[in-house]
Order: sequence, then C-alpha cells, then structure tokens
Amino acid sequence: MSEKIDGTHEDGSSQSTAASRLLLSTNIWSAAPTSPPAPKPAPVPPAPPPATIVQAPAPVITTAAPLARTRPQQWPPRKLSVALQGGGTFAAFTWGVLERLLEEPSIEFDTISGASAGAINALLLACGLAEGGREGARNRLNRFWTRLMHEASFRSLMLVGGFSPAGSSVAFGPTLRSGQFDPFDLDPLRQALSRDINFAALRDAKCPKLLIAATRIRDGQQQIFGNDAITADVALASTCPPLVHCAVEIDGEAYWDGGFGGNPPLLKLAQQSTTADLLIVQVTPTRDSYVPITLAAIDRRLDQIAANAALKAEIAAIEWAQAHAAPALRLSKIAAEDSVDGLAQRSSTDLGRGFIRLLHRSGREAAERWLGATGAAPQRALPAAEPALA
Repeated sequence: MSEKIDGTHEDGSSQSTAASRLLLSTNIWSAAPTSPPAPKPAPVPPAPPPATIVQAPAPVITTAAPLARTRPQQWPPRKLSVALQGGGTFAAFTWGVLERLLEEPSIEFDTISGASAGAINALLLACGLAEGGREGARNRLNRFWTRLMHEASFRSLMLVGGFSPAGSSVAFGPTLRSGQFDPFDLDPLRQALSRDINFAALRDAKCPKLLIAATRIRDGQQQIFGNDAITADVALASTCPPLVHCAVEIDGEAYWDGGFGGNPPLLKLAQQSTTADLLIVQVTPTRDSYVPITLAAIDRRLDQIAANAALKAEIAAIEWAQAHAAPALRLSKIAAEDSVDGLAQRSSTDLGRGFIRLLHRSGREAAERWLGATGAAPQRALPAAEPALA
C-alpha cells in the first residue's frame, strides 16, 4: 500500500513558501541541521546585605512542543511535484502510476525530478504534456514501454539503465570495461530517445519544470540538468551504466548514471517546487526477507541497498524539515514493493511482457489507492488502458 508522510497542510498561496522555508530555516543542503542556541542565563542580581542571602533563580530551558499534524484539507492535491526513481525495467511500475495520475483532470504537474529510468519516464511525461496535454503524455509513455517490450533487446535495456556496476562485471567479465571497449554504439540509443522525446518541446512554457540527475565522474557530485540544458546526451548520461558503455561527455565533463548521487533527486525538488505536495515513486525494493548466497543474488541486493541509500537520507532530511521548519510540506510515497510480491527477488533487466504488464497494472492500482487515501475521493472504475500487446 502507499505510504504518506504528512505535515500540517496550508491551503492556497501559503503552499508556495514551504520549500523556501525549508531551505532558509535549515542547513540540510551542505551539512547536518544545527541545534538551536541555548537560552541566555538570567542576570545575577547585586549582592544583598549580609543579613539576607538571596539565591538567583536558575535559567529555565523550555523545549518547543512538536508541531501538530492535521488531516490534509484538500485531496487529491490540485498541484503535484513528483520524484521518479530509476531501477531498470522496474520503472514500468512508474508508467502505471503516471498513467493513472494523468486521468485526474484536477491534478497539475509542477516539477518532475528523475534519475536513470526515472529520468526517461520524466522526459516522456513532460514532453507529452507540452505537446499533447494529458492524452499526449499517456500515449507517449504507452508507446515507449510497449516498444521496449516488443524489442526486448540488450540495447533496449540500456535505455532504462537496467544494469548495476557489479552486475555488469559479473555478466560480461573483466575485459568488457567502458574505458577499454565499448561494444554498443551510442548513436542507436540517441536515435531511439530522439524518436520518443522532442527535446525542443522541453523548453516550451507549457512544459513542467524538469530536474534530471547525472553523476559527475570527476568529483562524484550529482549534477542536475534543467529544461534549458536537457538534450539527448543528458538523457543518455542519466542512464549510463559505467561498466557497459563509455561515459557521456557534456560540456567537457564526463558523466555516469544519475542514480549514484540521488535516486531520485528529492531535496532539489523541494527547493524548486512551487507546491507543498511532493510524491515519490520508488521502484527499487528496500526490503528482502532472504539472505543472498550466490554471487548474482548478493550483487542484486547490494544494488538495491545502494540505489535507496541516498533517497533514504533525503527523506529523513525532509521529515526533519517538516517537524522544524516547513510544516506545510506534504510528502507521499508510492513504493512498488508494496504492490508486487517478491519484487526484491526479480531482476531489473527482465523485459518479459508478462512482468512489464504486471508492473504497469500494479502501478495503476497503487496510484488509485493513493488518490483515495483520505477517503475524500470516491472509488472510480479504472478505464481500459492496457497496451495492445499483439
């Protein structure tokens, strides 16, 4: 089921100040939040006459009570910013979530962040909205994922970044390293992206704000690309598996998969968003009831832990800000592992049509539950939206 991390909700224009208050009142961007200054001690009165001894009162230190958390006043939200996690073919779950959200005419998309496969979903969503509205975005997502299933090739997997660094080494051996040999030409991948994404449309005024992450190799820092800077190279960099093909160079800098630095970027989303409602779509499992033994299973579990480490840290920072500086911020999460049994045991490189359809359907159902989470939204019959898979 979906998880909601609620702060007190303020309706109307006050929502636009939540992220600003988060940034101005905390120091979560470069260091841990600082503690509030200790109160000054009360002044000591002059010495009394010898016959009378008066003890100066000790300073009183009070602790502020936790901020009250109230039921959201508006649900579903009128405007929403979304953070889309990468995770290879698991991101088909996000396709289902987005498709269901696009069917809600009352919800507008404000800012969209993404890394790796989450970046591809973000670009498809934003480009579709800019060129064809809600229906255009639905068709673009459907066309991309349906084609991915039909092609079911290794090159298709490279489009959604379905390879962990260790997993690539295990699968192809130590001789297949990006610095030595690149067996897969990037041009076909660039052409495939250009076929589905009109990068010029991302700079249109109707396009939602985009935050696409890549990892800068030189210093390991996360690099966020906005609408004006997003090209096919940026999309390739965000999905670049280091041990499968060469790093992608942009303006003299080399980049790898964006999932290493933030999967997906969340704090930057809170800073840039003009709405207090943030939704995370998390596709990489955090839980696994089995202790891995084989090399492949160990690698898969390590990849899952690494993919979620930065996200967990950013969620903790947002929760701290909710309690101390930005009570209007409302953070929600829809996690694929809550809807798909045994997801931690599945491979993020599985392009089987049955598996992709399961993820897509589960995403739609999870979004439906999220939309009705407060009981304010009536249950709706889902329209027939399964892709044609002849």
